[in-house]
Amino acid sequence: LKFGHHGSNHPVKNLKTNAVEITAQNHNYCVPEAIEEIAVITHRNLFDNTIEGVRYKNAPIISVQHHPESSPGPK
Repeated sequence: LKFGHHGSNHPVKNLKTNAVEITAQNHNYCVPEAIEEIAVITHRNLFDNTIEGVRYKNAPIISVQHHPESSPGPK
């Protein structure tokens, strides 16, 4: 990412439910598309279509790039 994703009001789409969540984010990198070899993409950023969430295919692991607790960083 050129500038990263920082601050509030980043729309992220859950690809399973099609629900759109307005998220807070604070990261400077994105997950590479090649992750599809080992994980299912579960969420996408609607601003730039970068990966925001994954579920691993062969392990009980899920991960998201945004703050699901709706806080832009540590309190």
